[in-house]
Amino acid sequence: MPDPASTLNKFLVGGAVRDKLLGKPTEDRDWVVIGTTSEALRTLGFKQVGKDFPVFLHPVTHEEYALARRERKVAPGYHGFDIDTSSSVSLEEDLARRDLTINAMAETVDGQLIDPFNGASDLKARVLRHVSSAFSEDPVRVLRLARFASRFADLGFTVAAETGVLVSEMAQAGELNTLAPERVWKELELALAENHPATFFQVLRDNDALLHILPEIDALFGVPQPENHHPEGDAGIHTMMALEAAASLTSDTRVRFATLVHDLGKALTPKSEWPSHRNHERIGIRQVTQFCQRLRIPRRYSELAIVVTGNHLLMHRLPELRSTTILKLLEALNAFQQPENIQLFALACQADADGRGLKKKPYPAADLLLKYANAARAVNLEDLAQRFPNGKARSREARRRRVSAIAEVRSIWRGAQ
Repeated sequence: MPDPASTLNKFLVGGAVRDKLLGKPTEDRDWVVIGTTSEALRTLGFKQVGKDFPVFLHPVTHEEYALARRERKVAPGYHGFDIDTSSSVSLEEDLARRDLTINAMAETVDGQLIDPFNGASDLKARVLRHVSSAFSEDPVRVLRLARFASRFADLGFTVAAETGVLVSEMAQAGELNTLAPERVWKELELALAENHPATFFQVLRDNDALLHILPEIDALFGVPQPENHHPEGDAGIHTMMALEAAASLTSDTRVRFATLVHDLGKALTPKSEWPSHRNHERIGIRQVTQFCQRLRIPRRYSELAIVVTGNHLLMHRLPELRSTTILKLLEALNAFQQPENIQLFALACQADADGRGLKKKPYPAADLLLKYANAARAVNLEDLAQRFPNGKARSREARRRRVSAIAEVRSIWRGAQ
């Protein structure tokens, strides 16, 4: 069967071209098609999936094929564009509306590079530069800029000075305030998955954008902490250090997000109490809850973030805790129904401990918490229903047995120290 795309005037675009020039493997290939229509693509068997503009899936390879388009800003925000996908749109017009020069390159089917905005030169110079002033028309591009900076941090990419100025102007003009919460979260989630997620926040802050997009994170910078526990001093700097520590410990973005927000309560400490932050865990629970609600963050992220925020200092003191307190911590983690929470919680707490201006030390609390959880889970509760018809009595007996099991592990562990 002949390839239905063989008759199309198509060009490989975007990340596939960029990553090829960087010598990186390419997982996805996206194509732009010029000189045709949606109806013609559907006739060839392509399945349309785009809502805002025509994007199609190849019937065999399932690669994305988009009609070349030009855009005109007609209203604020991400959706405020008039989009033209007529067959008269040229490839250069399509590339011109892209965000960064390194993403505005194309390649012919026989491998010839098409680079009207010098993206290859910027790749070589390790510079992230906007294609045109149209960058300022879409505030999502600011988030993408920061995300690409975090992705390519290891390669030494920096933001072009004129692009930084443009982002600052967008922030001052209020354009960033039009970002939809869902779009902010989508880009934030993607940034958390990069090797150096802290760079995402640093780029936003360096260009006056963090205050407008994620004010809860921005508020941490400039907040002092006790030097004996935090030689790095600043709560914002600590948060970034902890986030980088989390990235070195796990690729799980739930842990990374929980680490990002675990100290939000410190931003609400009255200046008269600085550098102390009493009760910042309790205050932080409310702040993290509101943050997650504002950005409509999924529960699988918010639930872990809230329990880490409220209990990370308790975890650091785990070897000192009473058996009853340890059981309460396991119950807060929902450790008996969702045992995976134990490791996720421990990793976030370890990232907090590692993310300071101190020499890294072993974190025995992680293994100890797992020992406590395993002992409590191993307690035989099968006879409870028969021996304790009363639900409250049954619950008290279950807790008593689990506390006893934890106490035994605690005794053994303390004796070995």
